[in-house]
Amino acid sequence: MESNPIVFDIKGNSLEDGPGIRSVIFLKGCSLDCVWCHNPESHKTGAELMWQKENCIDCGDCIKVCRQHAISRVFPFFVNRHNCKQCFKCVEICPSEALKRVGQEIDIDSLINEIIPYKPYFQTSGGGVTISGGEPALFAEFVSDLLIRFKNEGIHTLIETAGQFNYEKFESLILPYVNSIFFDIKLINSDEHKKFCGIDNKEILNNFISLYQLSKSEKFKLLPRTPLIPGITDTKENILNIVKFYNKLGVKKTAFLTNNPVWFNKKDSLGQKEDFADIEQLKKFYDEEKKKEIIGCFTGNGIEVV
Repeated sequence: MESNPIVFDIKGNSLEDGPGIRSVIFLKGCSLDCVWCHNPESHKTGAELMWQKENCIDCGDCIKVCRQHAISRVFPFFVNRHNCKQCFKCVEICPSEALKRVGQEIDIDSLINEIIPYKPYFQTSGGGVTISGGEPALFAEFVSDLLIRFKNEGIHTLIETAGQFNYEKFESLILPYVNSIFFDIKLINSDEHKKFCGIDNKEILNNFISLYQLSKSEKFKLLPRTPLIPGITDTKENILNIVKFYNKLGVKKTAFLTNNPVWFNKKDSLGQKEDFADIEQLKKFYDEEKKKEIIGCFTGNGIEVV
């Protein structure tokens, strides 16, 4: 029996995670470790302590209240994660909210009650609920129960996935209750995928192929997306490999996510070492001319970019 996931954020009104106005539920836990991940707080399944240096007023209240002596100005990231027992008393006492708890246990009834008030916005805009992460498919039973509840309410449902999941569970527990799937195709080369995402992509590509074949029934929509990360996913070789992969399958639509550097210091806040901090391109907004060039490569091969 899988454990229930921890929710690290709920966006009430999003225009970026599917059609119309949407509420997005972000679950903690992911089997990938992409170096450009905009939500590094989603990697681990448990609640975490985040320290936002820019908000700290250096009052020292958190240092006084910590019985594990896990907080000190001498620590590189202010918090010694090995000593921290995650009691979060420092969060409760912090006057500037520089210390923040990331992740809360929320049951399905509470989630439903939080989302239902947005139902009129979904109906008027063609929106609905998006379940994201992390990787929501890691919690197939929980997500299935959640999707069933939303379906009974007549709410459109969408899953954002990186594709690393047990296909049999996904097909039986999630697929019957989801209207749309956003599926990330990051890198085609398996070695490159392992280097930049932590694991190879064999299962991911196989899962996409299986879902794409089923999507032809039009019972659900499947949209592959590629994050355009400078020097990593947007290389000529990778772009051409993705085009070939799609053409072989008959994929006619795709989408892109462009690099946004606002996430870059999040790992510091979580006390995580940035292994690829020397890649300067990751700290910049994506070049629009480069994006137009890549779009042209796809549209020139009969693949619409939406």
